[in-house]
Amino acid sequence: MTRIFAIAAAALAAVAVGIASYAAVNHDSKTVVREVTVSGGTPTAATSSSASAASVYQSAYKGVVEITVDTNNSPYGGQAQAQGSGFVYDGAGRVITNEHVVEGANSISVRFWNGATYKATVVGTDPSTDVAVIKVNAPASMLHPIALGNSSSVQVGQTVVAIGSPYGLEETVTEGIVSALHREMTAPNNFTISDSIQTDAAINHGNSGGPLLDLSGRAIGINSQIKSDSGENTGIGFAVPSNTVKSIVSQLLTNGNVQHAYLGVGIQSVSNGVQITQVRPGTPASQAGLKTGDVITRLDGRKVTNAGELGQAVDAKRPGQSVTLTYTRNGKTHTASVKLAVRPS
Repeated sequence: MTRIFAIAAAALAAVAVGIASYAAVNHDSKTVVREVTVSGGTPTAATSSSASAASVYQSAYKGVVEITVDTNNSPYGGQAQAQGSGFVYDGAGRVITNEHVVEGANSISVRFWNGATYKATVVGTDPSTDVAVIKVNAPASMLHPIALGNSSSVQVGQTVVAIGSPYGLEETVTEGIVSALHREMTAPNNFTISDSIQTDAAINHGNSGGPLLDLSGRAIGINSQIKSDSGENTGIGFAVPSNTVKSIVSQLLTNGNVQHAYLGVGIQSVSNGVQITQVRPGTPASQAGLKTGDVITRLDGRKVTNAGELGQAVDAKRPGQSVTLTYTRNGKTHTASVKLAVRPS
């Protein structure tokens, strides 16, 4: 097996890493993993369903693909090859995967369940949610779309199935449960991916971009990161929720890119709301007079009790929209009208 090296890996504490495999050309096939962070969430469930993964696998495996990407992203300089997973979105040949799987792609190959391989091109990517859409030049007979489920209806403890190509072992299926909900992952561009799904289904490097499925065979998320000391599976994996995927894919197919609303603050959860830890110069928050230490309690009249809720509320808006923020400063309540901008890359 290839050896795993985490970039700037912590010596003792577990870290979260994206799970595409990056093999450098002519450098002993070392796989390099990028480090990211994960925080927040609801408690882990203690029990698991005994339901079999066999029926889910049979209904979905033809829609799961292995993705191989030639890039110039080698940590050693020169060319490298990235390997991940994905799944067919529609009969037009669109395939969903992670942005970090296809980042910097010079060429993309998609391998189907029967070994047939076809070239693909990037339709659009969104680093803020780690979602990408590619289009594969394959005949209609090879395309078996996997439907996106409703991640809002997912429950802690329910059985889930992951299918992908860990370490290039295509069509690998693993079973587990939803261990927690409302986790916060850090995207490749360091923004937060809210409402992420935590699972103990075994996922490893190469599973990036593959589906996390419910027992109806619907994708409730895209497997994207693991939390690990060693860089290998420890039973703590994370998936981008399908409702986020639906919104992002729709925009990518329409526009080729995604614009996220931007407030321009660093935030943290506190007992009475969401405290501003940083106001970035020239941002909507700065122009509205918000300051470090202010505690936001409402957005458009709706109460926000933690940083995740505020992030989701802003994400639900579009650049150019104005929102009303209620906040406290030095024990007094204030309101401010803020016109949201476009999130920087």
